[in-house]
Amino acid sequence: QFQLVESGGGLVQPGGSLRLSCAASGSNMDYYAIGWFRQAPGKEREGVSYISSSGGTINYADSVKGRFTISRDKAKNMVYLQMSSLKPEDTAIYSCAARWSGVVGGRWYDSDQYNLWGQGTQVTVSA
Repeated sequence: QFQLVESGGGLVQPGGSLRLSCAASGSNMDYYAIGWFRQAPGKEREGVSYISSSGGTINYADSVKGRFTISRDKAKNMVYLQMSSLKPEDTAIYSCAARWSGVVGGRWYDSDQYNLWGQGTQVTVSA
């Protein structure tokens, strides 16, 4: 059974960094596009970043461009989200999600495009 598990969340001061990991088990994630989403209390889920199955297409939300970097390591069956210059408004539960092959219409930020989700990891940015 294909499962995703996130890790790497925690408490960090503003300006700090964290690296989130999305590990796949039960299947090779080579043929899956992966999206990172976040949801803060009282807010809707937001698409943060996306990497295609080949790694050739990468997208970021405007709010994280220049601060976050997504990557994938096929040998380790992992996708990472390196987060730097963190701000209090980055506080949220971060989840990774998978879709076979790739998203439709370039709508990588649409959570309905994904059919497999991890349980999420909490990121708190606070002094």
